[in-house]
Amino acid sequence: RNKQQKGIARDTRHRCICDIRGQKGLANKRRCFIMTVNPIENGIVLDHIHAGKSLELYRLLGLDKLSCSVAIIKNATSKKMGKKDIIKIDEVIDLDFDLIAYLAPSTTVNIIRNGKLEKMDKMEPPAYLKNVIKCKNPRCITSVEQELDHIFKLTDPQGPVYRCISVSYTHLRAHE
Repeated sequence: RNKQQKGIARDTRHRCICDIRGQKGLANKRRCFIMTVNPIENGIVLDHIHAGKSLELYRLLGLDKLSCSVAIIKNATSKKMGKKDIIKIDEVIDLDFDLIAYLAPSTTVNIIRNGKLEKMDKMEPPAYLKNVIKCKNPRCITSVEQELDHIFKLTDPQGPVYRCISVSYTHLRAHE
């Protein structure tokens, strides 16, 4: 009762807080919707994604083409990051870890099997990227030859900064 009089109603069963401040107490109470994301028995959780990057990862990883459940949690509260995004995939699938590390280097990949954490990997910038980004140099061979791979090498891990090496890589492959 005291909490309701102060303007906050608390549903302890779901730990949902609804603000009911307004005209004459409870008469103006807003509806509260509970979001339920079931625990994963077997699957992958991409955690500690910078806030706002999850939809880009979702699209580029092709998660929209999966037949299993995929949950995107945006702007979740985080003690370390302030706000973060989380992606939960209800199936263990192959993911492009280079793409994840390039787009969201702070991401932690958690593999869950039989309801328990089996493996936890923190992403680090990959030494090479293949077909993740495209060379902007109009003189690059990949601008003309569309079937060639776009290959970039990490030149500064602090940045991270990548440099196109498609020409030298193509040249080396020709002499194998």
